[in-house]
Amino acid sequence: MTEPTFELTLERIALIRRMVVAWNRDGVGAPIVHPDAPYGSTDRDGDIFNVTGDDDGADEEHRALGDALAVFCAHAVLKPGRYAYHNTLAKLASDDVGDVFRDETTGETPEHVTFDVGAEHLALVRALSVIWDAARDVPAIDPARPYGKAEAPPALHHEMQPALQIFLRYADLGPGLFRRGESGWIAA
Repeated sequence: MTEPTFELTLERIALIRRMVVAWNRDGVGAPIVHPDAPYGSTDRDGDIFNVTGDDDGADEEHRALGDALAVFCAHAVLKPGRYAYHNTLAKLASDDVGDVFRDETTGETPEHVTFDVGAEHLALVRALSVIWDAARDVPAIDPARPYGKAEAPPALHHEMQPALQIFLRYADLGPGLFRRGESGWIAA
């Protein structure tokens, strides 16, 4: 029996592009979608409605973004290079999750980030182990084993927060059908 298919829609891609990537301090640490503002503001359902136009299916659509994030990380394409983004984390509290750029003494973090994404970062994005953080109700990277079976995090591990944020904003992938295969998500 084959796995059911998952549809990566234009709306889901638009929501992925709005995701705010923070740093989960649990385990060895890992990127996580900010639980208080997953799509840029603290009005999660309003953000979803602004993209989908559906005000009844926000919870279902939000849950689907866990699989959408995994598909996107596995299949989207981005060229190495220097990228910049507005750091939404500068306006959000850091009680539950962190920011690798936040100064622990002052609590400040830059409003704009410029970061060089290399081929090594992109290879690590493909290896990310996407899970659903049930306690925070958001997609996350497994803080115990961020790269699946890899034993120890690589030297670039703490750079994966900005690398993933850039990947979600700038990588290319069109809509389509996908299904889980033995080695991860594959085109259906």
